Amino acid sequence: MKNDFTDTMELVKLQKEYNAQLNSLLWGTAEIREIKGGKYIYLHKRENGIVRTSYVGEYSDELYSSIQSNNLSAKEIKRKLRYVTKQLKERKYVTNDLTDDVRLNIDFAKRSLADTIYKQAVLEGVAVTFLDTETIIEGGKINGVSADDIQKINNLKHAWQFILDEDVITAKSDYSILCLINKLVEEGFYFNAGKLRSVPVSIGGTHWKPEFPIETVVTEQLNDILAEKNIYERAIDALLFITKKQLFIDGNKRTSVIFANHILISGGAGLIVIPEECVSEYKELLIAYYETDKKEQIKRFLYDKCLTKLNT
Repeated sequence: MKNDFTDTMELVKLQKEYNAQLNSLLWGTAEIREIKGGKYIYLHKRENGIVRTSYVGEYSDELYSSIQSNNLSAKEIKRKLRYVTKQLKERKYVTNDLTDDVRLNIDFAKRSLADTIYKQAVLEGVAVTFLDTETIIEGGKINGVSADDIQKINNLKHAWQFILDEDVITAKSDYSILCLINKLVEEGFYFNAGKLRSVPVSIGGTHWKPEFPIETVVTEQLNDILAEKNIYERAIDALLFITKKQLFIDGNKRTSVIFANHILISGGAGLIVIPEECVSEYKELLIAYYETDKKEQIKRFLYDKCLTKLNT
């Protein structure tokens, strides 16, 4: 009986991993639309019996080829997913429903999505207005915004959709989820998106430089943070750890905020995002934290000015 239970839990874990992998990919039937002399890619995908269309970005051979490659990967993942689902059905396994707190948190995050993505874009210096951000998220076309900035907004959208998926939000916040988030955040910009960087980086405003990340060390340090009992401590410490270590070639601030929110939302505990009017203060506090390793002040800032609690 014990072995049967263990095997079932392994199947559940596989099911979540396959769903997470599938949701991390840009896949579907690609359509190239020509609009006012430009070429843009849209994806058509059937979800729960409904065909949905989403705007991906300005056409490039690399992006189009990436989608075609992802389609092959998605086909194989779906094959594995069908097998695991069939095995669970034969075992009469029933997925536990999300708690009311978590559902409420997911709904709150979805309602706040455009504002959240806009604030993350401001933090990264992306030249968009809130209305631009809303339009891009909804799949509209706008003028005066670079293709790269549109791609960054869409990547943020995909990363947030990924963590708000019910199969992903119930998965454990861990190193694999972190890497998948960065892969989505940097999709189309770097070949090694989602992998620990292997090149040195420098940070504006300081001579301090982070050391090269080593996977075994990073995993151990992250696990120590994720073992903390207080969910707010876990989320904020993980955010600061990812940002300071500069684990990835780019997108570390965006990745760290989304990962911290995976922790919070999975516990129905709220949402964390850097307000537009606090960006300068946050960056100054980050520099001080990088150079001194003292994080009391920046933790208080994140807790007091950036965190919205839902369960108090």
